[in-house]
Amino acid sequence: MLIALIVIVVVIVALVGFGVVGFNKLRKADIGAQEALGGIDVQLTRRADLIPNLVNTVKGYAAHESGVFEAVTAARSRVAKAAEGDAVPEKAAADAQLSDALVNVMAVAEAYPDLKADTQFLDLQRQLTDTENQISFARQYYNDAVTTLNTLVQTIPWMFFSGFAKVSTREFYKAPEGQQAPPTVTF
Repeated sequence: MLIALIVIVVVIVALVGFGVVGFNKLRKADIGAQEALGGIDVQLTRRADLIPNLVNTVKGYAAHESGVFEAVTAARSRVAKAAEGDAVPEKAAADAQLSDALVNVMAVAEAYPDLKADTQFLDLQRQLTDTENQISFARQYYNDAVTTLNTLVQTIPWMFFSGFAKVSTREFYKAPEGQQAPPTVTF
């Protein structure tokens, strides 16, 4: 009788321990995905903060290209608005619009040899390139975190804990439709 009671207690402790491990594993994966999405927001905000300096530098050389600068300003505000929410498709769309607008700014810069030699412009361009690389890394990091989370949520035994842990699958960070092709430069 005592052995049966010990076996029952050991089984109950093992099940509770397994439940705690499952719950914690899912919550950690969800927190990791949230943190990774925040990393994308940080890099998009960093890029948006660099843009006014870049635009002002280019404006000094190409003041008549006001349409290009207005498009950048509008795209920058969309990125800031998207960063406030959690909608991944909104973030991706705003990011893509800002990238397209930046291509046009860089195209304007190409037309001005003095600007291309300006040290402030070159420094801003280098910072922007570094930020673009960090954005690319942040997107990949987020998608890796989402892969881990989605795999846990959709596989046995962790799927049995997902409702209890209030964790569900997340969307991957994808380029919006039409963004797979390189942007075209328009003036």
